[in-house]
Amino acid sequence: MATPDVTAAETQRTQPDSMSMCDVDAFHATPLQRKPFDFLVVPGFIRPDALAALNRDYPQIAGPGNMSADEVDCGPAFAQLLATLKSQAFADLVGEKFDVDLRGCAPTISVRRFSEATDGNIHTDHRSKVITLLLYFNAGWEHEGGRLRMLRSTTDIEDYAGEVTPCCGTLLAFRRTDISYHGHKPFVGERRMLQLSWTRGGELGRYVSGLTKPVRRLLNLS
Repeated sequence: MATPDVTAAETQRTQPDSMSMCDVDAFHATPLQRKPFDFLVVPGFIRPDALAALNRDYPQIAGPGNMSADEVDCGPAFAQLLATLKSQAFADLVGEKFDVDLRGCAPTISVRRFSEATDGNIHTDHRSKVITLLLYFNAGWEHEGGRLRMLRSTTDIEDYAGEVTPCCGTLLAFRRTDISYHGHKPFVGERRMLQLSWTRGGELGRYVSGLTKPVRRLLNLS
């Protein structure tokens, strides 16, 4: 009997060892939401045993604000996750879901540990970004604030199509558009998260997307 041909999609869906921390089957099984823009929420994408190791090795960030993944001091488990997220295999996984080729895009990663009262204002990401992906590391979440919402407008935080509880290895990914509004109610405290964006525009695009929102507004780059 002839061996069946293996399609490219089936090849991509063979989980590499580098993604052992991730529930790739859950990622594939979760449908992409199309309204009001393309987004995906996968609870428990980071496996529970891996989540414990990642929190043990999480970067020691003293205050609020995003830190470049190239600048943080972290333990081996977290370093392994960063290597996975920067890999072409991971870009192909996400690109297949969103039907976009990310091979010409640069991955930019920032890490955050604490949220402040001014975080969460409704916005869209900078236009250099193609896909934005967030991972959440808190062990649990009992707060009303800090739950990221996919919004239908730039004015109403209560008019949302999806809400993400920022804990337990949940993954959120969305396609950046002029209407990909998102935000959350204020929360002050420890809210561990990682943001990965695939950007166009070379080093300039990576630089601009890595700037904080207040700096982009000041330079009129939002």
